[in-house]
This record gives sequence, C-alpha cells and structure tokens, in this order.
Amino acid sequence: MQTLDLTQHKTRQINQRLHEQKVECTEREWLIENAQGEHNLACGLDQNISVDIKGPVGYYCAGMNQKAHVTVYGHAGQGVAENMMSGSVRIKGDVSQSAGATAHGGLLVIEGNAGARCGIAMKGVDIVVKGNVGHMSCFLGQAGNLLVCGDAGDGLGDSLYEVQIFVRGKVEGLGADCIEKEMRAEHLETVKDLLNRSGIDADPNEFRRYGSARTLYHFNVANQSAY
Repeated sequence: MQTLDLTQHKTRQINQRLHEQKVECTEREWLIENAQGEHNLACGLDQNISVDIKGPVGYYCAGMNQKAHVTVYGHAGQGVAENMMSGSVRIKGDVSQSAGATAHGGLLVIEGNAGARCGIAMKGVDIVVKGNVGHMSCFLGQAGNLLVCGDAGDGLGDSLYEVQIFVRGKVEGLGADCIEKEMRAEHLETVKDLLNRSGIDADPNEFRRYGSARTLYHFNVANQSAY
C-alpha cells in the first residue's frame, strides 16, 4: 500500500499521483492520511484502485469517479461523489448537501446522515444512506435508486423522473409529483441487493417505495401550480 500524507503534499500533488495510475497502474492500494477537511480529494480517478482517506474531507471528494473504490474514514462536505460514473464511494460519517449529485453510476454508501438534496438530479447511481436524509432529496432525480434506512425530510422526490426511492423511516413530506407506490416482489429484491452491496443489515419488508406519478412529464395547464 502506498501512503500519502496531506501534511507533506498538496491536494493537487496527491490527485496527480492517483491520476497517473490510469496510464500505468503501479499500485492498487492507496492510503491518504491527515485529510483535515481538504476539498477536491481523489477527484477524477479513472482506474480500478482502492483509496482510503483518513479524516474528514471537504467539498466534492471523489467527484467524477470511474472504477475506483474510495472510502472516507470521517465526514464529508458538499457534493461528495458528484457526477460519479462507476466504482464506489463509502463515507463512514455524515455528509453535507448534494451527495451524489448528477451521478450516472456506481454505488455511494453513507453510513451516517445526509444533508439536503441528497441525490439531486441523479442519473443512474445507487445511493444507500444508513441514517436520515435532508429536505428535497432526489430532487429532479432521473434514474437509479435511493435507499434511506432512517427518515426523509420534506419535499422528497420533488419533480423526479424514474428514480426509485425506498424509505424505512418517516417521510416528512413528498415533493411535487412524488407518490407512494406498491412494493412488489421485484422491489423487495432491489432493496435486498442494495442492502447486501452496502453491508447494511435491515429487513427489506420494512421499506416503502416512492416514485413519480408522471403527471409533470408533459406540460399540462391543469398542473401549472405544480411546476
């Protein structure tokens, strides 16, 4: 395992070392020490490598990730794993707002709580939150799955497209065009798969499913107050 220390290297230098692995992968296991809330750590990775980050991270950690597997042993700031394409990101603590924003693929696991707009405009990523999510989560979500083991704040799934939302706890309020839907056998299998991949022990039968009522797909003057 290769170890890099943020007290001895700048963020740009560390990211450059990780980016070099795309050209020639010389080391698959990386450890970054003393993160101390630095922004933009482990962004733009494009190789099947494992990166462990010790300490809290700032904005946009592991953004635009492809193939890599990033684990943060601490909390994360705004926009963690934004625009992720593949691979996985796991946060051992809480995260700020807009986690997994616009992400196209991969798996984001948040072992703590997530702030507002978790999964905003998500486009295919799977997001699993062990705790609660804040208001307006999954706003404008287009594809993928959001699984919440705790409670969800107000405005859940506002103006979403085809994201499937599963919540085990209470939902403070649903956003425009978001409704509760029937939980069929295939959805139980989806929840079971998400729990297994994220390593969280919970009963799939305890979750409820939410999705789009599809009344906002095409403009209708009768729905103008909801736009």
